[in-house]
Amino acid sequence: MEKYWHIKPAGDTQEVKQLAEAIHVNEHMARLLIQRGIHSYDEAKTFFRPALEDIHDPFLMKDMNRAIDRITTAIDKNERILVYGDYDVDGTTSVALIYSFFRTFYNNMDFYIPDRYSEGYGISYKGIDWAKENNFSLVIALDCGIKAVDKISYANKKKIDFIICDHHLPGDIIPEASAILDPKQPQCEYPDKNLSGCGVGFKLMQGYARINNIPFENLIPYLDLVAVSIASDIVPITGENRILAHYGMKQLNENPRTGLKSIIRLAGIRDKEIEVEDIVFRIGPRINAAGRIESGRKAVELLIEEDTSFAKTMGEKIDAYNIERRKIDQEITREAMQILSDDSFLTNRKTTVLYREHWHKGVVGIVASRLIEQYYRPTIILTESEGLVTGSARSVDGFDLYQALDACSDLLESFGGHMYAAGVTLKEENVEPFREKFESVVDASITPEMLVPRIEIDDILDLNEISESFFRVLRQMKPFGPGNMSPVFMTRHVRDIGTGRAVGNNGGHLKLDLVQDENPVRPFPAIAFNQSHHLEKIGELMDICYTIEENEFRGNVSIQLQIKDIKPTSTGCNSN
Repeated sequence: MEKYWHIKPAGDTQEVKQLAEAIHVNEHMARLLIQRGIHSYDEAKTFFRPALEDIHDPFLMKDMNRAIDRITTAIDKNERILVYGDYDVDGTTSVALIYSFFRTFYNNMDFYIPDRYSEGYGISYKGIDWAKENNFSLVIALDCGIKAVDKISYANKKKIDFIICDHHLPGDIIPEASAILDPKQPQCEYPDKNLSGCGVGFKLMQGYARINNIPFENLIPYLDLVAVSIASDIVPITGENRILAHYGMKQLNENPRTGLKSIIRLAGIRDKEIEVEDIVFRIGPRINAAGRIESGRKAVELLIEEDTSFAKTMGEKIDAYNIERRKIDQEITREAMQILSDDSFLTNRKTTVLYREHWHKGVVGIVASRLIEQYYRPTIILTESEGLVTGSARSVDGFDLYQALDACSDLLESFGGHMYAAGVTLKEENVEPFREKFESVVDASITPEMLVPRIEIDDILDLNEISESFFRVLRQMKPFGPGNMSPVFMTRHVRDIGTGRAVGNNGGHLKLDLVQDENPVRPFPAIAFNQSHHLEKIGELMDICYTIEENEFRGNVSIQLQIKDIKPTSTGCNSN
């Protein structure tokens, strides 16, 4: 698939020079910082040296006092407290965080994760009934609840109070809960609106600790869970999230909780520095697999486990769920691809909406993401569940999926999510009308540029400008993620020295050694994952875009270019 390369504006030359001189970096690095909104020495210091002292006062969040007062009353009266969270990574880490923290000094509590198949996302009537049957009078709901107006009304009638800790956008009506912590709700003046669900839970924990004179240092060991949630839920790693992620990654690398140690070992990353991408592609999917294949409760049980032997056994079960999940999603992806390739009418639309009642509900979101890699457009994969059709939606860069679904809400029983990912539920008889209306809504609002994969290029480098010192400063920009993505560079007129070859189990990747001029200091090793189709180009002059990575092989550490795309030099680069 052809990709569009967009080179970001170079910025004001004088401003770049001034920042470079002020913080003693080269102009390429100064340009990267200015692109990220960093214009002064003090802003650079805050960026490069995140400090826990700079996180926000939890009591700036609307209803924080009410939430802590209600928890305090429950503990004083020995009420049963239920910690309730969604079955994905953000939900299960949130539950593990709050449950394990309060269990250090209060035992009359339990946790609950709804079943993906019989209950669906968020607060459920079944969960409320279970709470009533088991004498819980207070429920702390995490990563869900902000739109559960009817469910909270039902709970109120059963004399069950709810504290909602959510980070999703609210609807027009706010639930009548005892307290609602959500920085996106109206009249909430909390400075950072981009916390993960687990991040909101951490603020509750921080507020409770301050009121009850629990040292903040006691909270730091919980930041490994917060980092996992931030990375897995794809929230911006800027502002407060950058601080929490920085220290959470430190905790994850130096002294992770027992359950995470088990996952790290099974993921094969215990002997390396764990990065955000390791969470996204190795740790997060294993935690998610419990809820997709068996029950999200299994993930929480592992995350709160302190016994090494038991955690090892539980981790192996979850790893087996992940292996099963991969087999299922690969099979459904093949089937979905076949449907599209066999039907030119479906292939030529602006959207993909596919429904098969036998598809596994736990992997439809993954399948939607895989289809976007092949057919770059808003995609919804649907299956049957509990007498209704349910599924997951994924979007492309720049297109607001949530707004498009809102425009089709008359055909949906429910929907929720973000700009780029959402869940939907509808009646089977509405699948075709929904497919057509969604196509119409998207067709009317999506631009041709949005339907072409776009690579944002931060700067243009010559290969000889990539030095050890440059890479050391680049590393200090971590953790990378939304809002602070790993910088992408472009270099023109490179060639392979003749060692280029296809590698990998199926020969799907390219391994190259690249130079830019006739008398190079040294060739740069490069890897291009899933790009063996470029093999015939590597004997010619090429333009490449890439990130700069550290590669460790047999104890040797070196700089490696991770190539995102290749174009023949004669083609040039599309940009604006």
